[in-house]
Amino acid sequence: MKCLRPIGVALGCTMLASGAMAQLSITPPAQTPPAKKEAPKPKVHSPVAKKPTPKPAASATPKPAASPTPSPTPTQAVDDPNVDLVYGAYQRGMYKTAFDLATVRAQNNNDAKAMTMLGELYANGLGVKRDYVKADEWYKRASDAGDREAMFALAMMKIAGRGGTVDKDAAVKLLASSAKLGEPKAAYNLALLYLDGQTLPQDLRRSAELLRMAADAGSPEAQYALATFYKEGTGVPKDLEKAARLLQAASLADNVDAEVEYAIALYNGSGTPRNVPAAVALLRKAARQNSAIAQNRLAHVLATGAGAPVDKVEALKWHTVAKTAGKGDPDLDDILADMSPEDRAKGEAAARKWIGNNVK
Repeated sequence: MKCLRPIGVALGCTMLASGAMAQLSITPPAQTPPAKKEAPKPKVHSPVAKKPTPKPAASATPKPAASPTPSPTPTQAVDDPNVDLVYGAYQRGMYKTAFDLATVRAQNNNDAKAMTMLGELYANGLGVKRDYVKADEWYKRASDAGDREAMFALAMMKIAGRGGTVDKDAAVKLLASSAKLGEPKAAYNLALLYLDGQTLPQDLRRSAELLRMAADAGSPEAQYALATFYKEGTGVPKDLEKAARLLQAASLADNVDAEVEYAIALYNGSGTPRNVPAAVALLRKAARQNSAIAQNRLAHVLATGAGAPVDKVEALKWHTVAKTAGKGDPDLDDILADMSPEDRAKGEAAARKWIGNNVK
């Protein structure tokens, strides 16, 4: 089972039956449980040389130097509809500047985006002291003005009980309004609530619809979750080709779970033409991103030579790293049992180095 955490709130997770637990057709891990048919629970130029300037003749009267044109200050362009200096300052980490500019726009122009920015700054303590009550107030004003991002942020605060008490009913309404306005994060989180069946009655079809909305808007998390729906036939007709396309899209956006799933699909030719070299490359990438499942599968490939040249030293490294993360594999223990003491020492040393440098 794979844990999908809601976007935008550090709470628990909803469990989703993960195809990342699917097996390569080579030796499958013994402890991997079979997938259940019941509804799964789911868990941001070269410089151009200038020509030399000729010196003036000695008799020529020198011209006074031109006065430099002053650079516009941030406040001079606040009302320029083509320049969003508030967001620009935020992106550059100039949070106090973003706060000052957003305050002007919110107070003078009733700018909903500026209000949302103030909520964001207060909620995260950026440029100002963290204050969930003030964040809630600004998000509420922006939400009432129709800003979909503020609706989503306010919903997440109400789910977490920040700035007030937990209010899941209000959060659901805000998520629904935000999703209706096209906010993919709201659609994704609302889909998880429909899938989980605790805050809302479980509705797999509605969950799939919301995931599709978020996936079409480019959410890698939604693409991965919806791919699992298509793979298992949850809320949608089973369709391995659609599942593979969604996994490919999510993996291109560096979603690690999707990289593992898509690698397995490529290795087995499930819903997509078989491409073992591409599959192994993706497993390597995901293994380096600390996916224990990818590390385990890569160790199998390297230990058996089923997709890459045999390299038992490297296989032992990844097997040991995966085992440290709780992904033990008795089959690999057996396959690697005949290694020479020298090779075993190399593999174990490589694993210790990786763990020391990468595992927090």
